[in-house]
Amino acid sequence: MKLVVGLGNPGQKYQKTRHNIGFMVIDEMLKILGTQAKFDAKFNAEVSMTNVDGEKLILAKPSTFMNLSGETIAKLIKYYNIDLEDVLVIVDDVNLETGKLRLREAGGHGGHNGLRNIIGLLHTEAFKRVRIGIDNNQVLPLDQYVLGQFTSDQMIVLQKSIQFSTEIIDLFIHNVSFSDIMTKYNTQT
Repeated sequence: MKLVVGLGNPGQKYQKTRHNIGFMVIDEMLKILGTQAKFDAKFNAEVSMTNVDGEKLILAKPSTFMNLSGETIAKLIKYYNIDLEDVLVIVDDVNLETGKLRLREAGGHGGHNGLRNIIGLLHTEAFKRVRIGIDNNQVLPLDQYVLGQFTSDQMIVLQKSIQFSTEIIDLFIHNVSFSDIMTKYNTQT
């Protein structure tokens, strides 16, 4: 069983904000698979469980707000007894230029509160992640910037990143070595 979680904030107000790129990837993957996520109070998340070529797949969007994302992930892992090696987190990164992908099998939080919470609740940094660059703005405070909308130019760039991210998820589901996936996609923008 694979668990893929996109990080973001719930609600219409945050729908297309920079911090919600993880949700955007999950939404695109749901569309590709022709399925929908439904709110499950047990996990405090929108969850979709499906099969892809015989592999069980859970796609999730935590409803806890970004800084508490780990709660949903920890509950899903425990309930379904999912190995950490079968978990993939999709997250925004202000330290990368817009659309740049950075895949890692482990690592720190890099100042990202969602990742910080996941690491704290799982008691490990050893989980796979796809970081999608959203750039930074030295003029605006960070919280205002990440909760702001993408520009139309940024959205054009991000469409390719979202597509690449769904390809990464597909390869992950099909048990392609994550180091091979990293080799292919860490060079993409």
